[in-house]
Amino acid sequence: MHLSMHNWMRAESLEVTVARLAKYGYESLEISGEPEKYDTKEVRRILKEHNIRCWGTVTLMLGDRSLVAKEQAHREMSVQYVKDCITMVKELDGYEVSIVPGTVGKISPDSTPENEWKWAVECMKEIYDHAMKEGVRPAIEPINRFETYFVTRGAQALALAEATGPECGVCLDTFHMNIEEADMFETIRSVGDRIVDFHVCDSNRMACGQGHLDWLKIVGTLMTAGYDGALTVEFVSPVDRTPADQFPDAIERNPVDISPEQLKFIEDHGSSLISEKFYNWLVELCADELLPLIK
Repeated sequence: MHLSMHNWMRAESLEVTVARLAKYGYESLEISGEPEKYDTKEVRRILKEHNIRCWGTVTLMLGDRSLVAKEQAHREMSVQYVKDCITMVKELDGYEVSIVPGTVGKISPDSTPENEWKWAVECMKEIYDHAMKEGVRPAIEPINRFETYFVTRGAQALALAEATGPECGVCLDTFHMNIEEADMFETIRSVGDRIVDFHVCDSNRMACGQGHLDWLKIVGTLMTAGYDGALTVEFVSPVDRTPADQFPDAIERNPVDISPEQLKFIEDHGSSLISEKFYNWLVELCADELLPLIK
């Protein structure tokens, strides 16, 4: 296993992100699912300069993006978006794409369970065919019930992966599992060799080591299940707006390089942007907690 990280949680240049990863012992980047934003030749240059590789990408299912949308046009647009993410990963010599099937933040269904399952399988099969041609492994990611109504548990993601194709896998996330799974360790074992990616943060969505999760047991269970991929850091630090705030320097006062859509996504998850100093510390904490367990 090795340490990887997302870059969607803080608005900054990719050069700053990648240099930080190299400083703290990370080996790869799971780049934000924004294929229209990145010049892949320039991204390759930045990664090579810091000896960091692309592990893959994660879809940002915002707005009308959903594989289970009632409107066919929205499903078709969403499939093309995921295909574009896959092509980006291929151009960056990456390995996987983590796919959240429904719109993040939408918790009410558009249709019947039968219709939505049919749409999800149809969309995933089309995505899967493109991914196989590009040499990228797709992975279904379940997220918690407060962020989606469709695919919240590992068993559901595994069922969709199996309905999609033999090389389709599952991306598990410790934060979501801590909410949804009766036994996250049994989930890891049951998904087994279908685990393609593994997202990590602690029980409170802070850096690893700041909550109550047992990282030694998590890593050990992954090893027993045969997983040897990335532990991809994805903390989303909530900003404390009360006098009980433990981290008064956490809030970013002068945000730069961020679109209105990305700002809304971050605010929906953590309520505000966080400062570079605080972010650096959280990235380092994750490395300090996890690297001794996988080296």
